[in-house]
Amino acid sequence: MPIDINTETTEPSTEYSGGPVRVQHGHVNAAPVTAVPPRSLPGGVWIGLLCVAVLLAAAIVYGIASRSNAEKGLVKATQANAVMTVTVTHPTVNGTISEIALPGNTEAYNDTPIYARTAGYLKQWFVDIGAKVKQGQLMAVIETPEIDQQLQVAQANLKSAESDLSLASTTSERYQNLLKSDSVSKQETDVAMGGAAAKQAAVEASKANVRRLEQLQSFERVYAPFSGVVTVRNTDIGALIDAGSAAAPKALFRIASVDRLRVFVAVPETYAPAIHDGNSVGLTLDEYPGQKFTGTIARNSSAIDPATRTLNVEVDFDNKAGKLLPGAYVIAHFKLPDDVRLLSVPSNALLFRAEGLSVATVKNGHVHLQRITIGKDNGSTLAISTGVSGSDAIILDPSDSISEGQPVNVAARPAGAR
Repeated sequence: MPIDINTETTEPSTEYSGGPVRVQHGHVNAAPVTAVPPRSLPGGVWIGLLCVAVLLAAAIVYGIASRSNAEKGLVKATQANAVMTVTVTHPTVNGTISEIALPGNTEAYNDTPIYARTAGYLKQWFVDIGAKVKQGQLMAVIETPEIDQQLQVAQANLKSAESDLSLASTTSERYQNLLKSDSVSKQETDVAMGGAAAKQAAVEASKANVRRLEQLQSFERVYAPFSGVVTVRNTDIGALIDAGSAAAPKALFRIASVDRLRVFVAVPETYAPAIHDGNSVGLTLDEYPGQKFTGTIARNSSAIDPATRTLNVEVDFDNKAGKLLPGAYVIAHFKLPDDVRLLSVPSNALLFRAEGLSVATVKNGHVHLQRITIGKDNGSTLAISTGVSGSDAIILDPSDSISEGQPVNVAARPAGAR
């Protein structure tokens, strides 16, 4: 690169433009030099950096807030999961029901044991269990040799007393006739008359003893007191019959009158006003599916049993066909007035506890176990006669471990759900 040097000295320029320099005779000739300022970043870059910083700060703040919210949500979820969530329903009116079905027991209209009234040995029996007997029919004969001998003695004593009476009466009459002629004294006449009266009393006593022994002898033959069926035979030929024993006597037979049966039913107090004598009652039995027998309310106790809160009702049934047996389990169907209405709850709301049937209701966020009485079983629903009201919130499918006072949450039900 050529440089011109000049001898003339000049102050060097502090500016350098970056072009060629010539030095002549001690002088440096240079082109004008311009100072270059430091480079600066464009404005868009600064805005981008600022946005990045803002976004980073927002992300940090959001992360902290979301973590805090998640912790709070976890606490709430834990607390919510600690309390059982249940679904509830409310009892509904089951509509008008025409009858109630209640269990009952059949009994023979007349059912009595047959005892011996005299002591001896069983000579012969003529009927066994299951035999149908008529009123007055001979059932057994008892040998009573002691009674027979006592009767013979009593009859002999009666004859002796009658002979004494005859002689005393004759003597009394004679003394009375002699007294008229003063042949005997008044004292002797009175003694004769008193002797005759005593003999008369002795005769009456002998007659009474004979009648007593004759009645005891008549008990040697055991007769049926009414028509019925022999249900029990407790004796056999040669058995000792000790009617005079101080211990409880043993029945020879037992007879039940099955042509007419009594059915005893305990009707809940709620339905007591609907029970009237003379009303018809339907009877059903498991051994006769599809058949319904008809009885009539004969009488009722007209009082509520304080122990069971029920009314004892007797239903009479004409059993001439002999289909029903004494002691059978039956279901009695009582017709009810049209204004009797019951509340209905789903069958999956029942709780089976040792205390009896109950349902779990929700009151103020806590469980209350309520005892109930079932009026009618409709399968999927149950008609409740006592224990619930229409405003009760009843828990569906309650857990077996649910307990009184347990806190619960009630789940929201879909719109239109009952």
